Amino acid sequence: MEEGDPALIAAALGDVARARNMSQLARDTGMMREGLYKALSGEGNPSFATVMKVAHAMWRGMPSRLAAAPLIW
Repeated sequence: MEEGDPALIAAALGDVARARNMSQLARDTGMMREGLYKALSGEGNPSFATVMKVAHAMWRGMPSRLAAAPLIW
């Protein structure tokens, strides 16, 4: 994969999704877990709508998690 490759974005979202909880992400997006694994692999080709659903679901709740995190200077 090269810089600017859309597959790189999908793979990066997949890495974050697997690290956080793919099952919860499936519930949050209303998508099948297996479909998310496939779409967010380096080999997948997710639609823009799928990428946006995943990004939106990952962002939901993020501000409260960031606010609760300790500041490290």
